[in-house]
Amino acid sequence: MNPWIQLSIEYASQRSYLDDLFRVYPTIPEGIRDVNKKIWRNVETAFQKRDNDSLIRELLRLKLFPIKDSYVSYLRRDESAIGRNPRTINRICGRIYDLGLDKLYQQCSQPKETNRQIGPMFHSWVKSKSLGIMPVGLEEFLSSDADAILDASDKSMMEFASQKLGYKRNKGLDFLARFNGKYIIGEAKFITDFGGHQNAQFLDAMSTLTDTNIKAIPVAIIDGVPYIKSNNKMYKQITETYNGYNIMSALVLREFLYSL
Repeated sequence: MNPWIQLSIEYASQRSYLDDLFRVYPTIPEGIRDVNKKIWRNVETAFQKRDNDSLIRELLRLKLFPIKDSYVSYLRRDESAIGRNPRTINRICGRIYDLGLDKLYQQCSQPKETNRQIGPMFHSWVKSKSLGIMPVGLEEFLSSDADAILDASDKSMMEFASQKLGYKRNKGLDFLARFNGKYIIGEAKFITDFGGHQNAQFLDAMSTLTDTNIKAIPVAIIDGVPYIKSNNKMYKQITETYNGYNIMSALVLREFLYSL
């Protein structure tokens, strides 16, 4: 097994992994959402009158619907379906009435999910000089062969890698550096759970690793649940399918770079 995978698994299972990872991904939720006062007054009126039609229509006007239900997205996109599907509306409203008004308001004002804020956090951590050197702009990056980390957008890194390093994917990069005369490119992912979109994120990072035509060392900077020792699919993939590739936690990335 690639030693950086092994080191990352050991780090996650033996040390204060999550406490340390918080320096890279400080996923602090935003404050409660603002709930439009006029809409909320209408919600209260419809709730108290048990007016199902008006209650659903007013709640759909808010940024966050108070309950998870597979049919809500359809109703958002086609409000005419409200009048044509009374049993669905009655079922959803029954769940809403069970909440009570206080809980209903809490549900409508919940903070945004932190997963949607994760993107820029890795870049901010790199810019904090956690890897030992400050990232530099493209002009300075090209001016010498010294160790350097490129400070650029995902798209600009992709364009540089495409022009200089034979990178062919139409996908932005999270990391581009040069250490000991060797170029390193990679994507950074914080995988917070198994399944769905998270699986797609994981496989997206893996696809960069398997391109043999890149004139650089590809890395997948992965953090989160894939390092949990279990029968989960991601753990099996990093320890079996991709066990020869450079997969590692951001927390061991510095050691990897200076080992080149």
